[in-house]
Amino acid sequence: MGYPRAVNEPPVSRKVALRPRASLARKVDYASELNPAQIEVVMHPGGPMLVLAGAGSGKTRTLVYRVSRLIEDGVEPGSILLLTFTNRAAREMLERVATILGRDSGRVMGGTFHSVGNRLLRRFGDKLGYPPSYGILDREDSRDLMGTALTDLQPDTPERRFPGAAVLCELYSLVINTGKPLGNALTDRYPQFAAQIEAIQATFKRYMERKRAAQVMDYDDLLLNWLLLLRRHPEVRAHLQGRFAHVLVDEYQDTNRLQADIVDTLLGGERNLLVVGDDAQSIYGFRGADVGNILSFPDRYPGCPTFRLETNYRSLPPILALANASIACNQRQFPKELRAMREGGELPVQCAAPSPEAQAGFVAQRVLELVDEGVPLGEIAVLYRNHTHSLELEVELTRRGIPYEVRSGLRFFEQRHVKDVLAHLRFVVNSRDEVAFARLARLRPRLGQRLVARIWAAIAAAADPLKALLHLDGASIGLPGAATHSASQLGALLGKLERLRGRPGEAVREVLAGGYRDWVRAQLDNAGSRLDDLEQLGVFADGYDTMDTFLDEVTLMNELSGEDVAETEGERERLVLSTVHQAKGLEWRAVFVLWLAEGRFPSSRAEDIEEERRLFYVACTRAKDELVLCHPYVARDRYRVDVILEPSRFLAELPAEVTQRWEVQSGETPAELEAGGAYALPDFLDPGVN
Repeated sequence: MGYPRAVNEPPVSRKVALRPRASLARKVDYASELNPAQIEVVMHPGGPMLVLAGAGSGKTRTLVYRVSRLIEDGVEPGSILLLTFTNRAAREMLERVATILGRDSGRVMGGTFHSVGNRLLRRFGDKLGYPPSYGILDREDSRDLMGTALTDLQPDTPERRFPGAAVLCELYSLVINTGKPLGNALTDRYPQFAAQIEAIQATFKRYMERKRAAQVMDYDDLLLNWLLLLRRHPEVRAHLQGRFAHVLVDEYQDTNRLQADIVDTLLGGERNLLVVGDDAQSIYGFRGADVGNILSFPDRYPGCPTFRLETNYRSLPPILALANASIACNQRQFPKELRAMREGGELPVQCAAPSPEAQAGFVAQRVLELVDEGVPLGEIAVLYRNHTHSLELEVELTRRGIPYEVRSGLRFFEQRHVKDVLAHLRFVVNSRDEVAFARLARLRPRLGQRLVARIWAAIAAAADPLKALLHLDGASIGLPGAATHSASQLGALLGKLERLRGRPGEAVREVLAGGYRDWVRAQLDNAGSRLDDLEQLGVFADGYDTMDTFLDEVTLMNELSGEDVAETEGERERLVLSTVHQAKGLEWRAVFVLWLAEGRFPSSRAEDIEEERRLFYVACTRAKDELVLCHPYVARDRYRVDVILEPSRFLAELPAEVTQRWEVQSGETPAELEAGGAYALPDFLDPGVN
């Protein structure tokens, strides 16, 4: 599947509602509000325009004043389309336009691709056979309907492992948004299911039939049907090309192939298109975003002017020097160099720690010192490549009573896959735990809620339900043959875990080997990342002598959730923990970046090292005043072997003069490190002589 480019389609003539007025009629003093580079963008007459907006360079301000200038010069507000990546961003931009002009800008159409697509399909969807009242499926609804489509085609359990509804939805969305053939998408993301491509295609077809019958669209349909409307109905395309005299797209580097083709096809004869983005901040390839959209823009629109916004209003010069040096290592990019408006600042820190626990202890201590220095807790962030990298730090913050919030999703121990594995251990420790048993049993094939309840009723009366499960006669309680087999396999697994009560890390890995790894791959989206989490959970559990003490620790982690720790009346300030992906567009006075070691950041599973470097660049440019880059020297692997970690290549390739180096020793505080380390007495000195 692919979406051929449409930029060379014959232009459609249209009438401009109002002729722009002379600049003398403008009430806004743009020269006093904008820097020279921003003014160039705001005042350019039109046509295709590429704006490369570096981090912290005021791109939102530039877009706001561009819209204001167009309206002031007589462009009808209803002929302006502003596409953003959140509806909130569009709303805030248009509110600022209204404030600048002193009048309503509500006729400008602004919003996300999905929300604008929905508005247009409400009006023109009948051309594709949809009534104006069609429904929209959210992600959960889509999974449910995909599951129904799967059941239609496979009413019985398949002989071969087949992807579940969540995986099928992820795969379907990838194909729709990128235009990749299904076979390529399978090879890239789920090679274990490549041989079942025909059955997957049939399931997708059935899913689409069910949506059509129910007169509903999912999120992906809002984009796909928008493009189909433009491609298959020339009269609608001509109407929309005539309506939108100016199209502006924010965060263009994050568009996927489908979104870029919608924009290209939407343009009328004058092709007044302004795209704003930064190729150096294109970090969502895993979602289908295509950095090629922005890199190829000058080729698709020959002769278009390129504007560079390189004045940074956020970070101190030493932070920008590091960021510039790092991103310069990428080959596929538009070269640019951020220049700081602010002055002063200390060199960013490279901090090496002997272990992940020492790394967490250092960060927690330095956070406390920053607070003591007057930095609000909410102005400090800890960023990481993967959610699993927060594990040791979450434990350390909870122990120290430092309140925090996780912006990258659920806390580590609250995630579904983590709770599934822990349920096995909980039942081994307490075989009266019905909730844990129900959770783990329903993960087995053929054991639905009704049969699980029947098994529990049979074993709960025994003195030891776990032993009763080991000797359960399924036929005696009316279990079908396949369910009896599953119950027997479950009993065997739990019996192994019982013998591993003194080795909780091995118990975690046994759950994975006992079928849960395959279940995750078949049933859950982001399977690779989830399995990484569970491997790290096993390593973390290795630090405990018994299953009981390990479970006590993680149970308290859930009870003392970070948000509630050490929180006094009226105090809502918390340290921010976030993946870099979730942190894009945000800023803090002090930023720590964790686990900058080869195989961790960049990820060992990364396919595009330049995107990983862009991710590092985004992390660094979130910092305003202080940037600390951390990495442990040693980490324990799944075999309980201490492995020496190489510092990330993103650290190794930095010039020596752009950072200062600290090294954590046992018992040292960050203040001692900054002073050059704690003084050590010479070996030859007699302790009794001064």
